[in-house]
Formats: sequence, structure tokens, C-alpha cells
Amino acid sequence: MDLQLSGKTALVTGSTAGIGYAIANLLAREGAEVIVNGRKQADVNEVATQLSHETGNEQVRGIAADFSKTEDVDRLLQELPDVDILVNNVGIFGEVPFAEITDEQWLQTFDVNVMSGVRLARHYFPRMLKKNEGRIIFISSESGENIPTEMIHYGVSKTAQLALSRGLARLTKGTNVTVNSVLPGPTMSRANEASLKEQAEKKDKSLDQVKADFIDEKRPTSLIHRWAEPEEVANMVAYVASPLSSATNGAALRVDGGVVNFIV
Repeated sequence: MDLQLSGKTALVTGSTAGIGYAIANLLAREGAEVIVNGRKQADVNEVATQLSHETGNEQVRGIAADFSKTEDVDRLLQELPDVDILVNNVGIFGEVPFAEITDEQWLQTFDVNVMSGVRLARHYFPRMLKKNEGRIIFISSESGENIPTEMIHYGVSKTAQLALSRGLARLTKGTNVTVNSVLPGPTMSRANEASLKEQAEKKDKSLDQVKADFIDEKRPTSLIHRWAEPEEVANMVAYVASPLSSATNGAALRVDGGVVNFIV
């Protein structure tokens, strides 16, 4: 299927690995000009070169920015004043008992996970409305609807993303701009794999057993009963980024494997 992305410019934040990398890869394969993002310029350049070779798309480049630093965001916006597709993927997480989550951790999580999207949308959204075309996609999480007790601050930040996405979508009424959220479930990103390997070593278990234990104990409502691959999330994002998704707006699209047990 041709997603009609040739000639479109897409910024994917936090895209040097995991879900972000898979999204950037697929958008590049579909012919979009893709801007890869990470905190270190050397890493960003390496990934951009790798993606260009993998996809055969010479229009892949990188811009480094640490989204906890407003000056980095300002510099990125100066270097990239306009995009057709904004994928707000960058995010941080970590398991911390609720009573031990400090104010600093709350604020850092909210700043990176929520305010990064606010700052970018504040710049790009009016430009999309002016040209009457554009896509903004927030990579939220099933944790935004199914708050994880092991990292409540993360879940709250993901719920905030859903509210932000829906609010912006309401401002697109009558235009060809859309704003949506995509909600992955447990996905085998680089960060998750590293965390699970660490747990496996501590518990003297295999990685596969620790992965299975997580689903059984912490996400027992999963219908696919496994970890998803980043590419499975990217498939949804690429469709939502395309002109083919023109009737999908203001939606929270779950790629969670059925974890969220929600009945209307």
C-alpha cells in the first residue's frame, strides 16, 4: 500500500532506538524526508546514516536535542522551522515506588514526556493550520489509561499526553490537520530490553522467563499475551501520519495487545 508520504517532512523525536527508530525507518521507506532525533549529535548522525542505507532514502538526517533543555528545543526549531508530520515519541520512564518519587522526578518526567510535545506543537501546529495540512502524533501508552502502580508518575504523564492530543485535535475542526495519540502496550524497545536483562540477571532467570513473568504478573489482561515489537507500533503510526488517515482525528489508538480492559 502506498501511504502517499513521498515529499512529506517528518520529525520523529527520540528516534535513535526502539519505537522511535522503527517509526523513522518505516516513514523513510515510504519516501518521507525524515529527521532523526536524539540527545547526542554523534549518535544522531550514525543512526541517520544507518537508516539511509537501510531504506535507500537519502533524505534522512539528524538533529540533536535534549528535550529537558528549552535552549535545545529552540535551536531545533530554528534549524527545522516547518514539518508536515510531527511524531512526539521522546519519553523517559523508570520504576519507582510512589512514596519515593521525588518532586524532581515528577517534574522531569512531565517536562520531557509532556512539555516536549507542548513546545514543538506550539511552534508547528499554527503553521500546519495556516497551510491547512499536517499530522501531529503523540506516542502515549496504555499506561495512560491503565496507570502502572510501579511508575505512577510515568502513567500520569501519559494521561496528560492524551488530554493534550485531544485538546489540540478540537482546534483542528474543519481543517485537514489531524492530531492523534498512539498507545503502545509492553513493547520490546532497547530500554525495556535492557531493564529486563538486568532483572533476569538479578533473579537468575532467562530473559524469556522474565518477559513472560512481566506479562503474567503486571499485564495479565493482555490478549496477545506477549511483548510487541517496535515495528508493530510503527505500522499504526505510519498510517496515522499518512493522508489515508484523513478521517481519523482526536483519537487514542491502542496498539496495546488488548491490555486495557475497557468496556463502554
